[in-house]
Amino acid sequence: MILDGESLSIEDIEKVVRGKEKVKIDSKAIEKVRRARAIIEKVVREGKPIYGVNTGFGELAKVKIEDKKIKKLQKNLVKSHACGVGEALPKDVVRTMMLLRLNSLLKGYSGVREELVNKIASALNKDFYPYVPSQGSVGASGDLVPLAHVSLSLIGKGEAFLNGKILPSSHVLSKIGVKPLKLDVKEGIALINGTQFTTSIAILSYIDAVNLLKNAQVAGVLSLEALKGTDRAFKKEISMTRPYKGQIIASKNLWNLTRNSKIIKKFGRARVQDAYTLRCMPQVFGAMIESMHFIRNILSVEINSATDNPLVFENDIISCGNFHGEPIAMALDLLNIILTKLASFSERRIARLIDEKLSNLPAFLSSKPGLNSGLMILQYVAASLTSENKSMAYPASVDSIPTSANQEDYQSMGSISARKSMQILKNSEKVIAIEYITSAQALDFINEEPSPASRQAYEVIRKHVKFVGEDRPMYRDIEKIASLVHDGKIVKEVEKIVKLKE
Repeated sequence: MILDGESLSIEDIEKVVRGKEKVKIDSKAIEKVRRARAIIEKVVREGKPIYGVNTGFGELAKVKIEDKKIKKLQKNLVKSHACGVGEALPKDVVRTMMLLRLNSLLKGYSGVREELVNKIASALNKDFYPYVPSQGSVGASGDLVPLAHVSLSLIGKGEAFLNGKILPSSHVLSKIGVKPLKLDVKEGIALINGTQFTTSIAILSYIDAVNLLKNAQVAGVLSLEALKGTDRAFKKEISMTRPYKGQIIASKNLWNLTRNSKIIKKFGRARVQDAYTLRCMPQVFGAMIESMHFIRNILSVEINSATDNPLVFENDIISCGNFHGEPIAMALDLLNIILTKLASFSERRIARLIDEKLSNLPAFLSSKPGLNSGLMILQYVAASLTSENKSMAYPASVDSIPTSANQEDYQSMGSISARKSMQILKNSEKVIAIEYITSAQALDFINEEPSPASRQAYEVIRKHVKFVGEDRPMYRDIEKIASLVHDGKIVKEVEKIVKLKE
């Protein structure tokens, strides 16, 4: 993967972080890094005050630092800011942070040395995984605290993972053959200013949410067929009268998924209309797809942006606010709303499937209701997860608590949105897994064939979760299907029949 600071894509990030593709720095990007570094060194020699280079930080920007102490200033900055708390971030998040910070530095506005960017690239290629606590960022002045922990590990003063164990980073760096970085002028602040913690989680959550939205459409069609619904609401001419791009995509996906369904042909064509959770799938899924396009555009800009402070230009070094996480914070809050609504939408179909008065199927999809509870309690679990999501979907970006003696007086709190997205996503994957299990059980009571696409999904589900005849513990079954949802294995099989558009 060639990094130039300008052209990194979301797909590229997944290849490096989850596919372990190696990175290489473009020679033109190195030239930009060198030019910016020369400007920094010239201004330092001239003794001009530069924020964070020969001054203190935040409210301490008015404090001038002696020339002989400006290198120590950078090291002190990293050490003082590495005060995060909470559980360690997952490996893919931390390595995405490293990749994105490297890509940002390669734009040539940060003033770091060539040695620094080469060091990060080497650490990435050797699978370096710094220990980074998950809590402590307010999402402005950059994600200072988590990025400081990455930086601390790179200079050999923090901790890192090796074979699942947390060890001194100096030991881990030695094991993988990377010498600790020695910070020079401007480099500490360049490493910790940026939105890479928030953006990393946003990107990985976005990737997984795209996959989950495909799963939700497949699961929705399984439920539609199990409830003997109609496909008429998916007709193209309907969406053309309200031509949102997302709705057109969703309608086409749902129409294609239902092709050649013998269930719909026998029962659905006689239906006048279905409940909203079936009939309005093009509109609801379409709105989600539309919003996902907006989020993708935000992320695509952010991953190729310079987000530190100050920025180095040919004729000036300017203190600015590109580190502010507001664009990502608002995008993440929207993503959390999408995921929460997706799970809520699914839970209502689950409830309909197990209710004999609405489904015209056996109570709780049990062949022997009464003695057996069937899938009754799976809906409780879905309701619990959905309610938990709702409690977390309130936008974190509407809050702000000032920091640094009110010098940094308006924060994005995007880091909170990011952390919530990881849990909301996990919850929503389990809700969709429950819908898969429930709709597959319901289909077993119908003596007609579903569509070929639905049959593909059904076969994957049945390979891992058998029909529930007698009551049994279902927690392992839910986890199995949730894993298939997360890994995209059900969608992969379905797309052998129908390619789903995003």
